[in-house]
Amino acid sequence: METSFFAHETAVIDAGCTIGEGTKIWHFSHIMSGCTIGDQCSIGQNVVISPEVRIGNRVKIQNNVSVYTGVICEDDVFLGPSAVFTNVINPRSAIIRKNEYQATLVKKGATIGANATIVCGITIGKYAFAGAGAVVTKDIPDYALVVGNPARQTGWMSEYGHKLKFNTEGMAVCPESQEQYRLENGKVSKLDDCLNDNPTT
Repeated sequence: METSFFAHETAVIDAGCTIGEGTKIWHFSHIMSGCTIGDQCSIGQNVVISPEVRIGNRVKIQNNVSVYTGVICEDDVFLGPSAVFTNVINPRSAIIRKNEYQATLVKKGATIGANATIVCGITIGKYAFAGAGAVVTKDIPDYALVVGNPARQTGWMSEYGHKLKFNTEGMAVCPESQEQYRLENGKVSKLDDCLNDNPTT
């Protein structure tokens, strides 16, 4: 039967998965039952996607990433090499906690750096950026840059992945896209989004 996606011959895809058009699944990866993976995704080598995980469109998952049950990744998310999610706060080998899985939401355009660990039960905001090796234990605001263990915010990022430098009026420009951003009341939004939220009459 012809499929609309590519899977390397060493990949294992369990029954009951939904995989979108143009998605590529590479060597030794395991896509477990009940997963939903969107269009035009790239699933690298030796990736594990556990049952019921939901992956949006154009998501890039690099080699050796573990995405466990309870995780939702929206469109355009980037998961760096060897990043890992958790789904239980207090795991013990001898105690079954499958009814205690906690949800983790990674919003549109967010980046999780190489070797980062995402503790379950949190939300990573749209276009947020968790640096390599970060241990993320709490929610990350939209556009925020966090680094370290435990991860702490050190700045703000544009949708193109550049650190934003805000002037005294709370405005910044992405050096690549020239898109403008506003910092107001501790929150960042792209200027177009601000205008859409507050249309003039």
